[in-house]
Amino acid sequence: MTETFSAALSAALSAALVIGAGSIGNRHRRVLAGLGLTVGVVSRRSGSGAWTSLEDALPALNPGYVVVATETADHGRVLDRLAALDFRGRVLVEKPLFAAPRPLPDHRFAALAVGYNLRFHPVLRHLERALAGERLVSAQLYVGQYLPEWRPDTDYRTGYSSRAAEGGGALRDLSHELDVANWLLGPWQRVAALGGHWSGLEIDSDDTFVLLGAFARCPAASIQVNYLDRRTCRELVINTVDHSFAVDLIAGTFRRDREALENFTQDRDHMLRALHQAVLAGASGPCDVDDGRRVVEMIAAAERAARERVWVASP
Repeated sequence: MTETFSAALSAALSAALVIGAGSIGNRHRRVLAGLGLTVGVVSRRSGSGAWTSLEDALPALNPGYVVVATETADHGRVLDRLAALDFRGRVLVEKPLFAAPRPLPDHRFAALAVGYNLRFHPVLRHLERALAGERLVSAQLYVGQYLPEWRPDTDYRTGYSSRAAEGGGALRDLSHELDVANWLLGPWQRVAALGGHWSGLEIDSDDTFVLLGAFARCPAASIQVNYLDRRTCRELVINTVDHSFAVDLIAGTFRRDREALENFTQDRDHMLRALHQAVLAGASGPCDVDDGRRVVEMIAAAERAARERVWVASP
């Protein structure tokens, strides 16, 4: 830990509880332990955690920080339970906040953030600064990764990503791009979309979605998310009145117009570590609950737009 971050940690924030012991839950546990926190786990999986219930874990560990890393469809139930147990520490919910729009429970959490850690990618931070004062005209965001290769040691057909009922599907799994669009382009105003399960993947969730939207700062933006790209690709292009910006988030490169590429390096855990540090310290940067709900509403709007072949306005 850095001295600055160490100073920000109080005794009340020295312990963290991760709810969920899947791949992302285990990653949260490892990163938080690396930050010097005592980390406990709640999991239904046999042998995966010290506790099987929040009722047992909260009084035993007394955490100041809880990370909700269950299946997306379970996020609402877990938050309801934390609120009912009167948890008053900080909470981070993995993305997206909910599988579908729903109210938040009445709670006394000290903070509530959503796990869109792409906001802490150094290339996107640089792009955010570069766009200051620019008048945006168009944007294109693309992410694709071949689902069977996500977790090489696991059959993709057994994971929650393959099951719509658990909140799986490319539109929700890869909703980082929707959050980035709302963050950099301004809140979404209306959206049209095409999407569904179109490939030969043995899943019942969507594998491809393409959105066309208007945003507060940008009149035209396209966003594609898919489970199909065998290259693994994550790119963003923004045209303004004066410049064109292109970033490759896999390669870590930034280019303005025809200028030389700028390279940004980071270790694998940089974004997640920075997200946790910001939430723990009460710093700016993480996706807050309003932005998190905006993404959930955009997902619902995109699904409706694809189903009914209409434009859907932001509520």
